[in-house]
Amino acid sequence: MEPDGDLNPDTDDLPLRANTNHILVRHYVLDLTVHFERKVISGSVVFFLEPCSGVVTTVKDDTGPGAGDGARTVEARGSQNAFVCRSQDEDTVEDGTKGLEETTTSIEKMFGAVEGGSQLQTAAKTKSIQSSHLWETTSDGDFTLVLDCCDLNVSRVEEVDVTSVSAMSNLLPEVDCERSGVSSVNSQAAFIQAIISTPSSQWRQKHQLFSLCSCASGAQDGASLHFQRDRWSLQVRKKGVASPQEFPRAVRICYETRPTGGSVRWTKDQDDRVCVYTAGSPINNRALFPCQEPPVAMSTWQATVRAPSECVVLMSGEEQTVPIEDGDTHFSVWNYYVTMPMPASTFTLAVGHWHQVTAEIPPALEREVRDRTDCGKTAKLGSGPGEWTEADLTSGLGSSISAVVKGFPLTTGSGDQTTRSDSTFCCFSLEDGGLSVTDYSGMVDDGISCSHGDYPCRFTEQSARSQRVIPHRVFGPVCLLQEAQMGVLKLLPQCLAAAHTILGVHPFPRLDVLIVPAGFSSLGMASPHIIFLSQSVLCAGCPGSGENGLSLCGSRICHEIAHSWFGLVIGARDWTEEWISEGFATYLEDIIWAQAQQLSLQETAEQSDLKALLRWRRLSDELQNSEEALQILRPNMENTGQVSESGSSTVKHALNPDKTFMQVHYLKGYFLLGFLASQVGEQQFINFFRLFVKQYHGQLILSQDFLRMLLIAFPDMERKGLTLSAIYADWLDRPGIPKWLYERSAVWSQAKLVEEVKAEVTSEQLVMLLELLLEEEELSMATMGALKRTYNLQDRDAEVRHRWCELVVKHAYTRAYTDVEHFLVHDQAMGVYLYGELMVKEDAEQQALARRCLSLVQEEMDQSARRVVEEMVL
Repeated sequence: MEPDGDLNPDTDDLPLRANTNHILVRHYVLDLTVHFERKVISGSVVFFLEPCSGVVTTVKDDTGPGAGDGARTVEARGSQNAFVCRSQDEDTVEDGTKGLEETTTSIEKMFGAVEGGSQLQTAAKTKSIQSSHLWETTSDGDFTLVLDCCDLNVSRVEEVDVTSVSAMSNLLPEVDCERSGVSSVNSQAAFIQAIISTPSSQWRQKHQLFSLCSCASGAQDGASLHFQRDRWSLQVRKKGVASPQEFPRAVRICYETRPTGGSVRWTKDQDDRVCVYTAGSPINNRALFPCQEPPVAMSTWQATVRAPSECVVLMSGEEQTVPIEDGDTHFSVWNYYVTMPMPASTFTLAVGHWHQVTAEIPPALEREVRDRTDCGKTAKLGSGPGEWTEADLTSGLGSSISAVVKGFPLTTGSGDQTTRSDSTFCCFSLEDGGLSVTDYSGMVDDGISCSHGDYPCRFTEQSARSQRVIPHRVFGPVCLLQEAQMGVLKLLPQCLAAAHTILGVHPFPRLDVLIVPAGFSSLGMASPHIIFLSQSVLCAGCPGSGENGLSLCGSRICHEIAHSWFGLVIGARDWTEEWISEGFATYLEDIIWAQAQQLSLQETAEQSDLKALLRWRRLSDELQNSEEALQILRPNMENTGQVSESGSSTVKHALNPDKTFMQVHYLKGYFLLGFLASQVGEQQFINFFRLFVKQYHGQLILSQDFLRMLLIAFPDMERKGLTLSAIYADWLDRPGIPKWLYERSAVWSQAKLVEEVKAEVTSEQLVMLLELLLEEEELSMATMGALKRTYNLQDRDAEVRHRWCELVVKHAYTRAYTDVEHFLVHDQAMGVYLYGELMVKEDAEQQALARRCLSLVQEEMDQSARRVVEEMVL
């Protein structure tokens, strides 16, 4: 049993143990292998460290480069989002392979190759020196590197001997020791500092040097560093080293994940094929690799991932080269990298037997798709992925695709019959897609002056400013290709173009979208370069549904795209302020989706009022049934942003299972922004968003950063008494509902679309109808049957089907229990509380239904969701 140190095991606060005020990881080099048979990921991570010049006890007013927030919450009927930073310019995507090959050659010529190398030792081959005796006999005066870590089997921690890199002697004369603050006698430290200080214009050379160093052997004396693990951290010392300035600058950790680790999910996809992906859990990535979790710990990274050759590896980062197949092991090697500093929590990984969605389903898969109308556990895989040829992939892309960017190949084979084909990025034409081609260049802010640290920034690239639709790809299991094609692939270009119109430059140069397995516990999660979407947002459509069937899919895509700006390129400095990302994304979701649909101002206002009413009802219900402590948007209040002397802190309530499925940060944050927009005018408010992005992109913020800039931009607000302290008091620091929200809800209740709810309805109107019916004490079986027949409720989107299932349970409409079972099995992202409704009436048939559904999906369920459901059912 691992010691928990000074942590209270009963607390629901998440500890961030890393001592980021003492020393920072500036770059990670990961070398990982995916073992599906054992459900582990093994390998190593090399840290390149930089000591901090001084100790800061709070981060109240400083701003760091990049943005990040790994505290992820799950929305019971909403989304789950990672928080990130941005990536390099689009030219990197196009010429990355060629450029890096040239860089490798030039580096080797200039500096020579690595002299010797290290065979990274696995847990099975290496004797761990993690002994209490060794740790306890280390001097109390020795400096300790503290990393956030849990659920990992660490086998070795060693100093990397960069003197074995012959490039070192060539680079050292360029080091300015006084400027870098490194003693000239410490050549290893000087060398690492020189690499860290390399300007962003030379990022290729910089990454190559990091790569060469990561392959170097361990320290010459052969002694490993002493380390100890407790529940939440990994602590490392070197005997006789008393300060961060003397601590090794390059450290390698060899480790292996655990099958039940909280940061990764081992499961099967809807085709019943094995896969693994990062879970976006409250503990972020600390069970994937040891890291520094606090958002201020911004870093770049490189990652090499080895996976079975028939699999696709998707990751937050830019692909470095064509995946290389190892014929002896039948594994392929994938390389990704980032050039922008990001928090470790934003590292996102997915490995599985997925296929790329194209504008037309390849003929080889058409029969299989037709046979897979229900992606259940009994689904059998028909034709193998090796039958999908390059011609199939690139044929029939249709008029909506104006260009195909090559150079991002995927392995699309199985077993010994492996073929290599070019995966394609779709570059959408606005004209072909029927979107407005109005020239918005006048809205672009010229002469952007970045306030962040040095890295390649798309906001300063002229080509990025005019790129309304970034290259994008969509992946999913075979059985969902058609639904993903009709929904995600169709809507994605429109949503990307609309987001560009509203907010300007896309922070990332490319985007992958993955339809994740059914056990994914939310509707979506955004990370740099990649979005996870739940199958629940897909809609095969039903007769007469038209575009309305795409509403949930479109709005969810817009929500996740909005996170590129709020949550990713601008992140919360304190993870308790989740509203900074989730409230903003929820508010912008409606605006971007209305733009994507090309709605008129009147149509936009009507749709906005209806959605506001639905969210008001949801928030009101949630606040009536939750602890007051969990209703506060700024739970640390005046202490928000403060950390300990070492930089460690805790995220309040992050491990509370009740909070996991609450939406208060989404909804109350959304309404706060709506309130502020009502004070200054909606269009003026959106224009202010663009100015705020210009000022704060690449930085971490607290609530006051946004609110102070807003009050400065609109001085009339303070003259009316709307001060910073007043906003805190009414919206951020108190539970419950502000007065303005009560008043506005009465207006929304009389909205035009609500009055028309019995006419031909949209998905949102149908949700409203079912919510109104849920308030009725009794409904006859004839009425229930008529509802289902009239509106084809079993074929509607997941939001509608969820309300229908609630209605079925409330009125014990046994003829539709199969609808409830289907929802609980296939829409796990939204069905958690439905289990509680089945159990609360103590109806034997309903309780048996709940237990049966749990038994069907419990092995693939998200761990947090499973715990909550088991408490209800068992």
